[in-house]
Amino acid sequence: MKKTYIARQAVLDRNLNTIGYELFFRDSAENKFPEVDQDIASSKLIIQNHIQSDIQTLCMGKLAFINFTESNLIHKFPLMFDKELIVIELVGHKKPSTNLVKIVKYYHEHGYKIALTEYDLASHWDVLFPYIVIVKVNIEEINTKRLKPAVIRMRAFNIRIIAERVETRNQQQTLAEVGFNYFQGYFYHQTEMIEGQTLTTLKTMMLQLLTETANNTLDFEKISHIISHDVNLTIGLLKMVNNVSTGTNVEIKCLKQASTYLGEEKLRELISILALSNLTSDKPDEVCKQALITARMMQCLSIQNNFSCVQEFSFITGLLSSIEVILSMPVIEIIKTMPLAKPIEKALISYDGVLGDLLKLTTAFISDKNENTHQLMNLHGISNEILQQEFLDACQWCQALELNS
Repeated sequence: MKKTYIARQAVLDRNLNTIGYELFFRDSAENKFPEVDQDIASSKLIIQNHIQSDIQTLCMGKLAFINFTESNLIHKFPLMFDKELIVIELVGHKKPSTNLVKIVKYYHEHGYKIALTEYDLASHWDVLFPYIVIVKVNIEEINTKRLKPAVIRMRAFNIRIIAERVETRNQQQTLAEVGFNYFQGYFYHQTEMIEGQTLTTLKTMMLQLLTETANNTLDFEKISHIISHDVNLTIGLLKMVNNVSTGTNVEIKCLKQASTYLGEEKLRELISILALSNLTSDKPDEVCKQALITARMMQCLSIQNNFSCVQEFSFITGLLSSIEVILSMPVIEIIKTMPLAKPIEKALISYDGVLGDLLKLTTAFISDKNENTHQLMNLHGISNEILQQEFLDACQWCQALELNS
């Protein structure tokens, strides 16, 4: 688990209504721009705030103003975002090159809102006016009295103008008269830090692998692709093949072949223990064991009576039952990274439905907090003897997994 640091500053209209937030990359709790290349900063901001987070939540449903260099645009980073959620801020340009005009036109045609930053009143920027919706002006560097001719030229394209570095109310009133539509600066909103946590790439990959075990039919191609990104997983897969192929001459040529050779049941077992071992590498072994025992016990109990309707969801729900402890994150945030079925989500978040009852009954028994489970046992026709036997069987299964891995 690693922390992420993002700063944001509000952009307001003349009535002081927030229309959006400019986002800034930070690499520590210190609220200042780090000494990194602008391309790298933009890339990290994109990864932290889109791939690993929820940009709508971060910006409270308002627009996200994000800096993109020409390199970012060429690599089509903005296409990772919903065009309704962001404003592309052009940064790092002294003058518009032919290539930049071509790129900006491309995003304009795809419906993205584009803002020209670092505007210096030079007429060579006019070539971008047909494709942009906003111009940002740093009023500490530009004499706003010289802005009027440019405002007149922009008006023909319905371009809005943002004043940056506004420090006083008097400035705002004067700037509104000049023609500014929006305002940004410490007078309105000091840049604030938003601290959060993101999953490392490895842990995200482990969750993807666990999610695959929820499918009735395993996708060997997809599973082998995920495994191929981690040496320990690859070694674990090959060791398992070696264990089950005793006495036969097997020559593995690719990971998909190894996955297929194990078959679905053995591969599910392998995925369970390898993925959880990686996820719990900084946690006591007992956390991993309890998740495995819960998963197996829920799977076996799901054959019984009322629980048969949630049998296909039982194993993965048990595996993820300790995920908050494992990742030190709220489960509601974790499941955003996983394409889980609704019954699984509801069971993990609030013990809803039949699957939630099964999870509650199993975890209560394992943790010896079964004073409140009698009603559930009666409701679903499960006796204490059945619970005890399935618990012992699950413990033996878990021990056998450890010996074979």
